Amino acid sequence: MSQVRAEPLDRLDVPARLIVRDDAELVAACRRGDARALEALYHQYRRRVFGLVFRIVGASDADEATQDAFVRIYRGLGGFRGDSALSTWVYRLAVNTALSHVAKRGRRREVGDEVLADLPAVERGPRDLALAQRVEAALAALPAGYRAILVLHDVEGLSHEECAAILDCRVGTCKSQLHKARGKMRELLGELGRERKERA
Repeated sequence: MSQVRAEPLDRLDVPARLIVRDDAELVAACRRGDARALEALYHQYRRRVFGLVFRIVGASDADEATQDAFVRIYRGLGGFRGDSALSTWVYRLAVNTALSHVAKRGRRREVGDEVLADLPAVERGPRDLALAQRVEAALAALPAGYRAILVLHDVEGLSHEECAAILDCRVGTCKSQLHKARGKMRELLGELGRERKERA
């Protein structure tokens, strides 16, 4: 699977009145209860958090899990020590929230047409659309832990070190889990391809 590097969230996405130049300054302002700082934090991370959560929990729970992630982030700011980058800490909370949602649900859901309909519209040919549907279905069928590492590393483009910090594990464990996740993804994509051929 080729690695897709996510574009960094540009500060132009944040309204000019909300731009805070420094993470420490942003955290300090949020801790003081500055509503503009909380809004800036949300604007700075909303797309990446939603993307992570969406790919782990699926479309039907993504909005709720993203909202829960930001509640956890806001409540946890008092305990943020700055041992890691703010972004690493935010993504760790987002992934943990998403994994909690998956665990509460107690079962994996199949990706249906309603999930695929929620994906952003991109002009694609029939082959591209079929491939995208197969990849999304395979990703949704992965165990949540594999899905998390695959999304963080291969979709978001984070390094093994960043993934390990977010998932609170060793770099070696991260690499091992990624290898297993990619293998499972290949297996699932092969099964989905065979199923489609049999139906045709």
